[in-house]
Amino acid sequence: MRVAVVTVGDELLSGDTVNTNASWLCNRLDDRGVTVERITTVPDRVADIARVVNEYRAEYDAVLVTGGVGPTHDDVTMDGVATAFGRPVVPNEAAAAWIDEHGDYTVSDLTEGTTHLPEGARFLRNPEGVAPGAALDSVYVLPGVPDEMKAMFETVAGEFAGERGSVEEVHTSEPESALIDRLDGVQERFDVSVGSYPGDSVRLKIRGTDPATARAAADWLRERVDLATEVEQPEQGDAETSE
Repeated sequence: MRVAVVTVGDELLSGDTVNTNASWLCNRLDDRGVTVERITTVPDRVADIARVVNEYRAEYDAVLVTGGVGPTHDDVTMDGVATAFGRPVVPNEAAAAWIDEHGDYTVSDLTEGTTHLPEGARFLRNPEGVAPGAALDSVYVLPGVPDEMKAMFETVAGEFAGERGSVEEVHTSEPESALIDRLDGVQERFDVSVGSYPGDSVRLKIRGTDPATARAAADWLRERVDLATEVEQPEQGDAETSE
């Protein structure tokens, strides 16, 4: 399954807010074997949201949009998604009923438009807040408040699945630039992909669809790199397998 993530908000583009939603979603999707191929941030502008959603829904199996959902003046994501589909934003009975039944208030207490969704959209409940989400074909719209976004995603997480792989890690004291020959070599010999992440040591992340192959590739690397002594190396058989 190939997915694109779209985060909406002027505050993300100005640097006033750190885009933690994108990294959380990518990590959670990766856990489910889903491949995220795009992360795009757009301003609170209907035309930009519509353009990106239209482009991505034609190219990917699903599009996750987060941010700009709610009753305030700059919450225009529902309008943008509706525009992408050529539909109006209309009152949603399921969203209104959910708030009446599960909230400490009624719909009449809320700002007008809070429960309006793109016509024909499926209502997504918000276990941690008020603003409802929506699913329209392969496009999912989630709030931008992190706790609300996470809780809402978990209500639809089962709709995201891919090929589950196996992951091994090797930590080395060598710099990335010195590892090119070994990284090329392990990928020539084994059906795996390798990512390298510098820090106090260089973390090599080996991913393969077959646990035995991933383990063998990691063992091959451990025999050919200078292992970082301050990091405990995983024992054989300790491959991290996604859920």
